[in-house]
Amino acid sequence: MLLSRFLRVVVLPALLLLAASAGLGCYYETNDDLSITLLLQGSTAAAPVTDLHLYFHGLAGVLAGLYQQFPAVPWYGLLLYGLLYAATVLVFAVLDKLLSNRLTGWQTALLLTGFYALAWLEHGLWFNYVRVPVLLAAGAVLLAAQRAGRRRYLALAVLALVLAWLIRPSAAMLGVLAAGPGALWLAGRRGASLVGAAAGLLGLASLALLLSGSPATATYRTLDVLKSNLNDYQLYQPRPQTPADQLGMQAVGHWVFADSALVNAALFGRAARFEPTYFLLHTAPQKLGTWAGLLARDYFALLTLLGASWLLVARSQRFAQRRSFWLGQLFFVGLLLGLGLVLKLPPRLGMPLVGLWLLSNLAYVLRDSRRPLPRLSPLLLAVVSLLLVAYAFKTAHRVQVLRQERARGLAVLRVLEPATRQGQLVVAAGLEGAYKSQSPFAGLHFAPRSVLALTGWPTLDPSQPRFRRQLTGTSALAGGLARLAARPRTQWWLTPEIVPWLTAYLNSRQWRATILPVNPGSAADYHLPHPYRVRIERRK
Repeated sequence: MLLSRFLRVVVLPALLLLAASAGLGCYYETNDDLSITLLLQGSTAAAPVTDLHLYFHGLAGVLAGLYQQFPAVPWYGLLLYGLLYAATVLVFAVLDKLLSNRLTGWQTALLLTGFYALAWLEHGLWFNYVRVPVLLAAGAVLLAAQRAGRRRYLALAVLALVLAWLIRPSAAMLGVLAAGPGALWLAGRRGASLVGAAAGLLGLASLALLLSGSPATATYRTLDVLKSNLNDYQLYQPRPQTPADQLGMQAVGHWVFADSALVNAALFGRAARFEPTYFLLHTAPQKLGTWAGLLARDYFALLTLLGASWLLVARSQRFAQRRSFWLGQLFFVGLLLGLGLVLKLPPRLGMPLVGLWLLSNLAYVLRDSRRPLPRLSPLLLAVVSLLLVAYAFKTAHRVQVLRQERARGLAVLRVLEPATRQGQLVVAAGLEGAYKSQSPFAGLHFAPRSVLALTGWPTLDPSQPRFRRQLTGTSALAGGLARLAARPRTQWWLTPEIVPWLTAYLNSRQWRATILPVNPGSAADYHLPHPYRVRIERRK
């Protein structure tokens, strides 16, 4: 029995992760992960970045050191997929304990595999680092609640919580909150106390981090929130009153944050504001439509299973604490709706939260081992089979799209990779578009200090002024670009949409720029960078 449980809880998750990765591949959901990797490697900074300020606290230095010693090893992907595996083990342990006393080992393994296929497969396939702390923190809380009073499981949960917090504190807190209903149903008041203690500890750690940060970190954090409120969450409306502010708002729209004299907190105070009437009449309905479409398109299988759990509880009077069950459903609806309307609900948050919702409902239905399993009608089995087939088709289509997107991005990256190793500097705007859908285990190796990014959130990172000073002798963006344009070994890769803004920006700084495409008739992707010839001269 012990061996079979070990196989189901420890071995089966590893086999499922490896089989899915080998058969379907692994793809980055956004450009964030590869952007972080390049900072850690020192390819887009003056030196390997050992402090990412907002995430990977303490872990960034370890990863940067590993990349220095063994640059060919994909340390970032190995660390995060290792922690994703750990989160999978925690969740499988919770499910296994709920099922194993009612079913045979093979039946339990089959249901665990089905849960993985519908609620977990996407986490490894369409990867983003934010998924890991949400799942790791939630799995830790649920395991500790289910094994309440057993110190070794509590110690394991604390370790998992710490690792989740180090990766992304806010995501770890979200995972703890999402585990709340399940912990309550598994352990009653003790479960609620565990959730409160975990949330309190993470909150205190986040407060201490906030208070101990340097002025550069505080400025970075402030601008990160402000640009997210405008670009990501559509909470602010741009209202520039002067040409300079209009240029600054355009810079924010293009994700250009390198010129602190142009884009700063004062700019947002003058030229962007929250307008409640506009938000309620225009932004909120649009975000609500996007939210509903996302749930229906991406999570139809899990929503159908959630609906089955609602029907089961509604039809049976034998379940205890039925009121708490319905309050739990309202909690998850409110959590998802709040994220969708106030912030946003991308897949890297949507799938973890909906999957944890289903896991919590399973904990409620299965928590009493003395109660026989609900009778599975042939209709329900047919519905689950159809869901698996439909989700398989959806996943196959997604893999096809991701492979095409990866190929388009690689066509750019494979050109730049050897150029950087030949001593050329790449000045890039929009290169982060090529980072999406790349593999966490791909062997991309840009030379150290070889890529200066003009766009993307890394231009906010405090490492970038030092990088520009190292390359050009000045941290000023416009003057530094003029010096780089005079060097024959500088390659310029820009998206067509950034060229008008860059020309106007340099003109506002007393420089005259001539920016021409190397291949004017190219039909390449408009949203990926192309090679340009750039000449920048001082205006007389």
